[in-house]
Amino acid sequence: MQTQDHTLPIQYVRQIAELVGSLGADVPAWLAGGQLAPNDLSDATGSVSFPVAYQLILDALQVTQEPALGLLIGERLVVNTHGILGYAAMNSGTLRQALDLFERYIGVRTTLVSVTHDIHDKVVRVVFQDPTPLGDIRRPVLEAVMLTVKNVLDYITMGSRHVMWVAFPFPQPDYADLAQDLFHAEVRYGQSWSGFTVPEDVLDQPLKMADPATFRDAAAICQRELDKITQSSSLASRVRRIMLEKQNGFPSLNVTARLFHMTPRTLHRRLQDEGTSYKDILENVRHMLALEHLKAGHLSIQEIAYTLGYTDMANFRRAFKRWEGVAPSDYRDRGHSPAPT
Repeated sequence: MQTQDHTLPIQYVRQIAELVGSLGADVPAWLAGGQLAPNDLSDATGSVSFPVAYQLILDALQVTQEPALGLLIGERLVVNTHGILGYAAMNSGTLRQALDLFERYIGVRTTLVSVTHDIHDKVVRVVFQDPTPLGDIRRPVLEAVMLTVKNVLDYITMGSRHVMWVAFPFPQPDYADLAQDLFHAEVRYGQSWSGFTVPEDVLDQPLKMADPATFRDAAAICQRELDKITQSSSLASRVRRIMLEKQNGFPSLNVTARLFHMTPRTLHRRLQDEGTSYKDILENVRHMLALEHLKAGHLSIQEIAYTLGYTDMANFRRAFKRWEGVAPSDYRDRGHSPAPT
């Protein structure tokens, strides 16, 4: 799994460390598992790579023996924890503006999770996805990020608590009552998506904390920070991200090249310089998503094949056997779960 361009800010690691300590675990020993020391947590602008964050979260679950760790982390992450993104959100004019802000700039804080929203039948669905599948840390990460964003929205609406209900694609855990208490809303498990809903009629209600000038300045800083992150990412990772964002219809080589204002030949050459190709990236994305869909269990194998762009089931089966050495049905029966590399 290609995760080298995904990071987690040290501020969030520090919050996890404080929680780990409050639950009675040895924080220096826990940090050592990620090759970190307590002094590393004082770096206000630092971040850790995805493999380090992955290991730290897995280890935190192990040393604390707290299955609801993700929710407890999310409860700690107040609006001031999120830097310029939190500051911009505090000055949003409406809930719609705040949601647009998170959708566009959550990458300033982390690229582990993306946020989108859509509207159907006067209900707004705020959807959280992991552009690169998170494997065994998916549940705590989604729980933490969703509760964090929900709490920010509660803060800027001065406790109005507009969330109607919360959706998770996981089986109901033993701590479901805690989740409902923390979200202050009904929590539904076993859903086909992750996120929460709010009524459409609250989207454009003016917020009392709104400051248009401050919001514009903060949003402009968010844009500059996002531009820096995008420019420093490899072209391969940016192509992969586009494929994952548009996974219900992967863009062709020609379309992808146009999105990057390049000719197909230039895109091919630059990807070759990075040791990969459009075909290799597409293969990698299909492989990752196939594993995630099989693990989730919401789609049939035929539906998974169709979702991944295979019009012939035999081609999907051959590809999957090349990836994993077994047929997709056998893989699902064995209950495998993917892990990052």
